[in-house]
Amino acid sequence: MTSPIQILEQHLLAALDPAPIETRRLFHGRGRCWPGLEQITVDWLQGVLSVALFRELPSAELAALEAMLLRLAEGAQWSGQAILLQHRYLPDSPGQWLLGEPCAQREVIEDGLTYLLDLGVRQNTGLFLDMRHGRRWVREHAAGKRVLNLFAYTCGFSVTAIAGGAEQVVNLDMAKSALSRGRDNHRLNDHDPSRVAYLGHELFKSWGKVRKYGPYDLIIIDPPTFQRGSFVLTQDYAKILRRLPELLTPGGTVLACVNDPGIGPRFLLDGMAEHAPTLQFVERLDNPPEFPDVDPEGGLKALVFVQRPAS
Repeated sequence: MTSPIQILEQHLLAALDPAPIETRRLFHGRGRCWPGLEQITVDWLQGVLSVALFRELPSAELAALEAMLLRLAEGAQWSGQAILLQHRYLPDSPGQWLLGEPCAQREVIEDGLTYLLDLGVRQNTGLFLDMRHGRRWVREHAAGKRVLNLFAYTCGFSVTAIAGGAEQVVNLDMAKSALSRGRDNHRLNDHDPSRVAYLGHELFKSWGKVRKYGPYDLIIIDPPTFQRGSFVLTQDYAKILRRLPELLTPGGTVLACVNDPGIGPRFLLDGMAEHAPTLQFVERLDNPPEFPDVDPEGGLKALVFVQRPAS
């Protein structure tokens, strides 16, 4: 009988033959499509194979995983320089370098744009790969627009908006260190800094500052599910939705996102109908194919809405 680790090895052998040119998720166990591998993901960071464990493995299973990864690096299809095993279930998500020289940061490319990632030193690298189609959609719809990027994190949406010709992007996030990384990402892509603003504030205490830069042609809402002391998705999303009509230009667009597997798209559809009824649902963006999920409603939800013109 084929073991889960052997199944993972087969997936990685296929995914690395040849390795992707840009950064990509190679294996998404969290979509629950492969029994026994639900808590493992593998990303290709253009030379670094980054493996994340979301629960502790029994010692024998962990040893088998490590041996498989090192065996992978001995194969003819291997073109990487390092293998990182990150223990996401532990405090501070420590990284273990199985192969190659440890590197705390690495530049990667997605859709021709460059981002600076943190490797093995934080829970998240700085770029959520499942939002690739969302970032591409923003790039394709940003030309000439004023954009508001809420919960901006490291400003991935902002980078794609400016690359797509946005007039201005306003990034809001209470984590000033994340916004600082956003500045790095814009610099790496030679973007005009005068077209990008950064608001390092808690959203619900900063509506006046947000309105000052508006109104906006495009608003992006990509919040965490839970942020201690400042945001609980099921309680606080509605507070944002109620503000949208006053922040948008006539015919303005909203990209509203939820990435909690326990919350389906009806949460956004019903919430928008109740709290911002002038906004009409247009489409749900497809998730990248490398993020399969046993439940179509379990993966990332990225929904587009447009404000209907006043009658």
